[in-house]
Amino acid sequence: MHTTVFERDRPDARVIAESLAGSRLSPFWLDDLPERPTLAAPTSDVHCDLAIVGGGYTGLWTALLAKERDPSRRVVLLEGKSIGWAASGRNGGFVEATLTHGEKNGETRFADELETLDALGMQNLDEIQATVETRGWAVDFERVGSIAVATESYQVPDLAAAHDGETEHFYDAAAMRALVNSPTYEGGLWSTRDTALVHPGKLASVLRDDCLEAGVEIHESSPVVDLRAEPNAVELRLKSGVTVRADRVALATNAFPSLLKRYRLHTVPVYDYVLMTEPLTDAQLASIGWQGRQGIADSANQFHYYRLSADNRILWGGYDAIYHFGGRIRPEYDDRAESYEKLASHFFTTFPQLEGVRFSHRWAGVIDTCSRFCAFHATAHQGRVAYSAGFTGLGVAATRFAANVMLDQLAGETTERTSLDMVRSMPLPFPPEPATYPAVQSVRWALDRADHNSGTRNLFLRTLDKVGLGFDS
Repeated sequence: MHTTVFERDRPDARVIAESLAGSRLSPFWLDDLPERPTLAAPTSDVHCDLAIVGGGYTGLWTALLAKERDPSRRVVLLEGKSIGWAASGRNGGFVEATLTHGEKNGETRFADELETLDALGMQNLDEIQATVETRGWAVDFERVGSIAVATESYQVPDLAAAHDGETEHFYDAAAMRALVNSPTYEGGLWSTRDTALVHPGKLASVLRDDCLEAGVEIHESSPVVDLRAEPNAVELRLKSGVTVRADRVALATNAFPSLLKRYRLHTVPVYDYVLMTEPLTDAQLASIGWQGRQGIADSANQFHYYRLSADNRILWGGYDAIYHFGGRIRPEYDDRAESYEKLASHFFTTFPQLEGVRFSHRWAGVIDTCSRFCAFHATAHQGRVAYSAGFTGLGVAATRFAANVMLDQLAGETTERTSLDMVRSMPLPFPPEPATYPAVQSVRWALDRADHNSGTRNLFLRTLDKVGLGFDS
């Protein structure tokens, strides 16, 4: 078993401690927004055409697209806390075309329709860009592509094999380090078309504004505690006791327990940790190059993702993927010193020339992980309820595709989207506790072992791959 570059070239503990001192435990993207008044919870029972549960990207896109399809329909969106406070305000802002969590996962699970899925994913990303431009959204949108970097020599051949000279460009170690200057790089593949970057908080904010302008009724601080299908409507009961009755319901709760009990084991909430630096000086930025401002991720099972913000901060996240017993989601899990220290150590291993840079923010977000790594879509109660979840960390763009799937399903339409095997099939559920926790820890251990063994997957991981049951951040 070999050591990785992040273990061989660790920075001094003092550098790590000083970089984190004074960092704020709060998502930068949400701190960077102006304060807005809360959209009040309903005080009396409501009847509407479409009710949406969840005020993140999935719910917001569903509401906006529903109004575009039929402006006369009464749409009510219910959010338990505030718009965009969860994953939609805590992610890295990578707007990726893939609907299958990458080419390899797509080939494994949906080989017969991968070409169609790739085309639909690119179309979805193109439509997001067109929406940003047509609507004049100020969301720091940059269609800059992404770079997969190799930090170990065994990762290089796969990147080199993907080079096509058109939209996929391979760089050897010297060329990659000339593009972005890190001593850890052994090579890289720049995919020029498949990724944009965005300010996640601003995206949630403009979606909220455009939903309101379109006539969507948004209620914050309105947690839904029960769903019941009656003959003439689907009833949603709020914690306050208010009932919302709807002809159709879209569930966009992602990592949180589904209101449909049959799907509660189809996702597990996995905590992902993130750091954001202070803005880099011109000299610091020049020391790393990165003039193309691409999003970057390394190629291990336990990977980092990173990108520049509009004001030249570096967001640095990933690697640790932490599951808590029972699938619990609690505020105290956000502050995990071990994860932040590990991330800071790996940051300065990647960019030693930035020693002295401090992190202004640290935060965590919960990923709705499913066993096939990409979103699944389901209906219930004679097609009156639709549900999409399981984005597994790649939902910024895919949530818009999911919104269209749910709207097609709720309308009873057979479309190219609803005919996909990816949409009609379901991932395997995770086992119930007490089996889930040791199973997840075993997978994490095996993935770490693979990263220390030139990527070779042991029998345990190969067996999980064969039956289609996996775990990923």
